[in-house]
Amino acid sequence: MIQQSRSRPSPTVGFRPREATLYAPVKAFLEGRGYEVKGEVQGCDLVAWRSDEPPVVIELKLGFSLALVLQGIDRLALTERVYLAVPRPPARGGRRRRLSPHSPDIRKLCRRLGLGLMLVGRRSVEVVEEPVPYRPRTAKARTQRLKDEFDRRLGDPNVGGVSGVPIVTAYRQDALRCAHVLALSGPMRIGALRAAAGVPRAARILQHNVYGWFTRIERGTYTLSEGGSLALARFAVAIAGLPTGRALVQSCPVAA
Repeated sequence: MIQQSRSRPSPTVGFRPREATLYAPVKAFLEGRGYEVKGEVQGCDLVAWRSDEPPVVIELKLGFSLALVLQGIDRLALTERVYLAVPRPPARGGRRRRLSPHSPDIRKLCRRLGLGLMLVGRRSVEVVEEPVPYRPRTAKARTQRLKDEFDRRLGDPNVGGVSGVPIVTAYRQDALRCAHVLALSGPMRIGALRAAAGVPRAARILQHNVYGWFTRIERGTYTLSEGGSLALARFAVAIAGLPTGRALVQSCPVAA
């Protein structure tokens, strides 16, 4: 690892370097930590060596990009101490780039690949990520939520990769099943609806009424709202794949 300076780098405003101008501040930064530095060695932008330590390889680019990441991955065949160095983004003003090196996702990507990341200013260099082996923690709670949703969802009502359309989740499927029964049978008490729809969480769905599909007539008794009727028409394809869904499509006017 490269020991950072104690002083905090000042924000850089209006610094627009060329790729070669990144070399001098990075070289000075490393030499100040006892490294011998040479440029353009065997295709590497910058190579630094200190006594008998493994070499440090740094690739310089004017912006974070896939090409830079691929270059860094290739350099990992030479040493585990590979850094990507890019200019520090302006402190304020201007449009934020999608691949900003300040982005948590970009920093996470570098950590996962075992690549270091440097931000180069006019007179400062900041190491924001060190090239250490990535050991991800298993997100057990997220994995369990993924499994629960997968197991509860009936069939495959969504097309992967589609955007701008509502996702038919397991919760939405349960709500649609309740709406099915109300559309066919009229107002019902929660207990009867729970049994008819085969949805154990029917009470919670109707009481919370997340989608606005249900109307409470009296305590424990619900009917379908206007929004619910529109939902049956909107999700007719998804409804057809649910238990009793085909019967609903054939017999319910709003889903025809």
